Amino acid sequence: MDKASFFQRAGRLRVLLVRVLALAAGFFHLYTGCFGLYSATVQRATHWLILGCLAFLLYPAGVKEKQSPSALLWDAACFTLMAGAGIYLLLFWQDFAFRVMQPGFWELFWGGAMLLFTLEAGRRCSGFFLPLTAMVFLLYAYVGPYLPGVLRHKGYGLSRVLSYLYTTSSGIYGLPLGISSTFIILFILFGAFLSASGAGQLFIESSFALTRRFTGGAAKTAVVSSALMGTISGSPIANAVTTGTFTIPLMRRSGYSADMACAVEAVSSTGGMLMPPVMGAAAFIMAEYLNISYFDVAKAAFLPALIYFASVYFMVDLYARKHNVRTPEQPFGGLGASLRRLGHLALPLVCLIVFLCLRYPPLDSVVWSLLLLLGVSWLRKETRITPARFAEALEIGVRNAVPVACACATAGIILGVVSLTGLGSALSSAALGFFSQNLRGALVAVMFMSLVLGMGLPATAVYLILASLAAPILVKLGVLPLAAHMFVFYFGIISTITPPVALTAYAAAGVGGGEPTRVGIIAFCLGVAAYIIPFILVYAPSLMLVGSIWEGLVRFAISLVAVYAIALATMGHLRRPMRRFSRFLAAVGGLLLIAPTMLSDLLGAGLVGAVLMYEAQPDRPRGM
Repeated sequence: MDKASFFQRAGRLRVLLVRVLALAAGFFHLYTGCFGLYSATVQRATHWLILGCLAFLLYPAGVKEKQSPSALLWDAACFTLMAGAGIYLLLFWQDFAFRVMQPGFWELFWGGAMLLFTLEAGRRCSGFFLPLTAMVFLLYAYVGPYLPGVLRHKGYGLSRVLSYLYTTSSGIYGLPLGISSTFIILFILFGAFLSASGAGQLFIESSFALTRRFTGGAAKTAVVSSALMGTISGSPIANAVTTGTFTIPLMRRSGYSADMACAVEAVSSTGGMLMPPVMGAAAFIMAEYLNISYFDVAKAAFLPALIYFASVYFMVDLYARKHNVRTPEQPFGGLGASLRRLGHLALPLVCLIVFLCLRYPPLDSVVWSLLLLLGVSWLRKETRITPARFAEALEIGVRNAVPVACACATAGIILGVVSLTGLGSALSSAALGFFSQNLRGALVAVMFMSLVLGMGLPATAVYLILASLAAPILVKLGVLPLAAHMFVFYFGIISTITPPVALTAYAAAGVGGGEPTRVGIIAFCLGVAAYIIPFILVYAPSLMLVGSIWEGLVRFAISLVAVYAIALATMGHLRRPMRRFSRFLAAVGGLLLIAPTMLSDLLGAGLVGAVLMYEAQPDRPRGM
């Protein structure tokens, strides 16, 4: 057999294994969702056994065009040892649970293999930064006795660390992977089945029909469709590459530059992870951390998500007016035609939201909504989820869940070390002493921590780390726990459009042919108003509908004025170019509206009102 034939057969075997394992994972999670979960260890271990092995099949070591026997051998070794470590845990987990003796040789061997290949899976799916961060924490567990101050601890040997991370529910198989193996994967599967039925096309067509007549309608289509797609995808990058294939060419035909079109799609897609009901993995993890219902998290996120998309909408509207962007062409029928053809596909998503609002458990809500989707898809021939389409959607959904599971498992290593060494409590105590009289300083420090970590980590991993290390600091400084977690959650997400490493912007640039660095800078400018939303949540938690709904709605209206003022200051255009002093006053007015005090609200509203009145005058002097 020649070399080409060997690699061809290996490629076919890889495809077959991916399909078999993806279908096995899909049916396993559908079964447990419908008929009940197994014990925590079995559920998590089975989930990670299959998805961890899939990571080495979907993200091979060698580049396809430059395959080598060594890369293929390394993939096979990773796959085999990952499978062996997972199977060993499933066979002997009860012995570990009741063990009173020191860990044995095979436990340490398979625990070491699981640790090593979890790091490798995280590297392949998320890049070097996440496993490198985990390795730093592992080193910290060993060198703790030699460190100064609050970082010092008694130190832990290799056998203790391996046993703790491999056999307990505080390491690799901890809370993040537990959420991934229950809620997250079923919501991802629901999104995959919605897309397979054509619901994504419904969102895009409806968004276009609603926005095409407005100035800059193509960009507004991207904003609205990304908000709708985000309700089912929960992934900024997946959102960008899905809706971007339609919206970016549409914006280009309307007169937007490639960089601007890609940036609009990137900043719009980033908001998808902020929009209930899915909100990525972090929403479910947040509910577990805070010991509240998922509905309470989704309710708290709703108005801030609307403010985020409103800020982006204001930005693209002002840009379109400034550059006189024309109305886009009509690529398909109107809203009525889209609803007649695909409108029934919105019913399962509506039912999911209703179930969650009625406080049904998220697992039951998504399962019933998924079953409803399978039924209503047969109302029209073009949307039917046939057995072939069912298998395809199941495979796609599991594939989409692999990076999330890898991030959760790798982050579990970090959280396990934090739990083992008590680092979280030590840092909280030290930070509380340093920032005891300076909440603003603590917020700014946590903001920069979130943005820096977000440059190399997935948003879910950023949230997992900071929820253990940073959020407790804010809580001890008097911040409402829900607001503290939302603060780190928001900055972990918008870090994906923050230069110099703006991952979602780079993904959109790849779809639309933009220059990645310029797309990242433009996306940052378009999303700049979003950087004030987390601060509003801290100082005005009523925006999360905590307490009086009326007070929350009033703060929502004030926040809309604040982000509009920031958009004016950023774009520098109302009816015509604005004076620099007017832009400065608009920015100051918007920032004053963040703090929920009567004085700051009056001053901020007064400044913004004065700017609008002055700049709206038809005979105003020309801007400088």
